Amino acid sequence: MDYLEQKFNVSFDYKVYFTSALFNLSNTILDNFFKQKNTAQFQKIFFVIDENVANAHGHLLEEISSYFKKYTTVQLIDDILITPGGEAAKNDLTLFDNIVKAVNLYNIDRHSYIAAIGGGSVLDVAGYAAAVSHRGIRHIRIPTTTLSQNDSGVGVKNSINYFNKKNFLGTFAPPVGVFNDDQFLPTQSERDWRSGISEAIKVALIKDAVFFDWIEDNADQLVSRNLNTMNYLVRQCAELHLEHIAGGDPFEMGSSRPLDFGHWSAHKLEQLSNFELLHGEAVVMGIALDTTYSSLSGRLPVEKAERVVKLLLRLGFEISHPFMQIEENSSILLGLNEFREHLGGRLTIMLLQDIGRGEEVHEIDTTLLIEASRQIKFYSEMKTFNNSNI
Repeated sequence: MDYLEQKFNVSFDYKVYFTSALFNLSNTILDNFFKQKNTAQFQKIFFVIDENVANAHGHLLEEISSYFKKYTTVQLIDDILITPGGEAAKNDLTLFDNIVKAVNLYNIDRHSYIAAIGGGSVLDVAGYAAAVSHRGIRHIRIPTTTLSQNDSGVGVKNSINYFNKKNFLGTFAPPVGVFNDDQFLPTQSERDWRSGISEAIKVALIKDAVFFDWIEDNADQLVSRNLNTMNYLVRQCAELHLEHIAGGDPFEMGSSRPLDFGHWSAHKLEQLSNFELLHGEAVVMGIALDTTYSSLSGRLPVEKAERVVKLLLRLGFEISHPFMQIEENSSILLGLNEFREHLGGRLTIMLLQDIGRGEEVHEIDTTLLIEASRQIKFYSEMKTFNNSNI
């Protein structure tokens, strides 16, 4: 037998910055970043901006233009692309095509930058376009929602929806830098502000009981939109996500997605609702379902499952939905196979053994899942607990 073998490692290194008023002329974080990354004589930067952000921050384009007139390490492409945000950005190839066309039109090379400002969907599409253009253009993320600042924006995945399936096309391509600017957070809608808290609850439940306690203790301040409290939640959640990426299987080569606790049903629910539900809203319902299932299957003590559902209700979340009221042939159950198919291999679902400690399982009992959905529907209608068991 005659063959050649090659093996090599590729190291990735990127920073997540936490700042305020990124494009203020006195804020040099971005310029210093470009000076450290300067590996070519002539570099350009092309901006893609979520139109919701552009509308909420009327002077943003002017601030960006003024910033790059003062700091000239890279050349700003003046034609800034404003695009619709939300899940629609991932369902329609128009945004992806427009970014790739801009790469060609403005001769954006691999040493230049595509910077996206917006929610997770816009970041996803821009990152995917950057990753496949010229086999990889440097991508900068400037997430503007609670959800994108504490979760998707700091990760290594980029994607679009295809065949009516969430994240069917995508890449693992880390950004070169992430800039979390807290001045974007107060202009979010009430739904978007609240939605991002779901991913913090998720990561606390599977990794950090102390953080879950903190969320319980500060729930009222989070609901009242206290920015300092939200900044702490965003940073802690981002740190836990980054620790996971560095410590295990960042490109998901196996069959496990531990950070996707509550997500097998959430992804399907988004699709079934025609993406009328925000990702974080669907994740909350998935968390409620899988937490209750964890209790019914004998893994999680009842009183701890109650704590989780009580917190979700206290934060003002809806925890049930008609599509989550499961029967034997419910469409939501298709999410189990789609979840397995997305990675291949065995079905692997994260459940809870305790608050702060998850357990991966490879089988789900549909009968218990149906019972879990019924109990969640009951508590959703009651909006409170007596001392009944979950």
